[in-house]
Amino acid sequence: MKILIYSVYFAPDLTGNGKYCGDMAAWLAAHGHAVRVVAAPPYYPAWKLNSGYPAGRYRRELWKRVMVWRAPLWVPQVPGGVARILHLLSFAITSLPIMLWQVFWRPHLVMTVAPGIVCAPTGWLTARLSGARAWLHVQDFEVDVAFNLGLLKGGLLKRLILGAERWMLRRFDSVSSISTRMVAHLVEKGVSPRRAILFPNWTDVASIPSAADCREYRRQLNISANAIVLLFSGTLGAKQGVMVIPAAATLLSAREDIVFVICGDGVLRPQLETATRELPNVRLLPLQPAERFGALLNMADVHLLPQSPGAADFVLPSKLSGMLASGRPVIATCHPDTELGMVVSKCGVVVPPGDGSALADAIIRLADQGATRLELGRRAREWAELNVDREIVMRNTFGSLSAVGGRSNVAATIADDPIA
Repeated sequence: MKILIYSVYFAPDLTGNGKYCGDMAAWLAAHGHAVRVVAAPPYYPAWKLNSGYPAGRYRRELWKRVMVWRAPLWVPQVPGGVARILHLLSFAITSLPIMLWQVFWRPHLVMTVAPGIVCAPTGWLTARLSGARAWLHVQDFEVDVAFNLGLLKGGLLKRLILGAERWMLRRFDSVSSISTRMVAHLVEKGVSPRRAILFPNWTDVASIPSAADCREYRRQLNISANAIVLLFSGTLGAKQGVMVIPAAATLLSAREDIVFVICGDGVLRPQLETATRELPNVRLLPLQPAERFGALLNMADVHLLPQSPGAADFVLPSKLSGMLASGRPVIATCHPDTELGMVVSKCGVVVPPGDGSALADAIIRLADQGATRLELGRRAREWAELNVDREIVMRNTFGSLSAVGGRSNVAATIADDPIA
């Protein structure tokens, strides 16, 4: 089967959408499908083009049996609200001729991944011209989040953009998202329940053994074997609410047995460096190679998952699946009635967003209760094995496609047999 994936983000990005799009494309290619990808050069979350990808250049490359076309885009130095829109629009414009060229390949399925939603018209048009199934996968509701966080402002602008988004969502044959709450939000935006699909983020649970050797990380960071490590690993951006971590670390600076490790990159890294410079209980790491991911996660005794209050209702963080697979408890800063709160409450602790004192109190409770940490970690691993293991998620979503022969059958398989 011929599958065309259209996404701003793609491998070798180590976090977020790029990581998942790359993993999905590799899995599909390994299972016999012909896969092509139209994406931007890698630049996220550092907001800087990777070395080897000159600005303004198109290129084509073969990656894990997947043919990838890279279209240039403008990467702003300060990615504010308007700048982000122009940034995504630049990719939508430069990628348009490459996507239209794929019509001659005659794909059976065109999957557009949002963010950015500005690419949805091109993905939909390419599918229609190809006679292919048009599938939109929503990783987060970027428009809702942008207005809730104040990145975009104005009542009229909000009505116009949300109206255009609603119109576009209803054009696709299938629209998926990563949590049941987010799928319900798609329906609220006008997507037919028959076309709304649950397609959760996943992790390769087997590749993250709960006993992976993390001693090298502790030696590298000068952390004793007996210390309790609180780990955050991922994008350092506004919707992550990461500035609550130095607030909690300041309150716990007298506890020599508690160490915070912040691993990642993003627009807030300079602020984090400034806020933690005088804190002896904080270590900062850049994003780590994929092959060390299991050891990094297993360095933690407890994972930290902060979220801004304006984002938690519209985002289920992709990093959660890896955290749970490591068999460690999670402390999330979110409201308990969000989907994130409901998942974490089964295998960790939920505290109010932005409350450094409440986060510090939760850390103390788990640091001082080893048996509780072990039990919550066991529940986390069990939940990951049952709900977000890569093979289970991918086979539930794509397993029947290998038997699909014609384009009309592709349509029936995806739309009439949703998993939500």
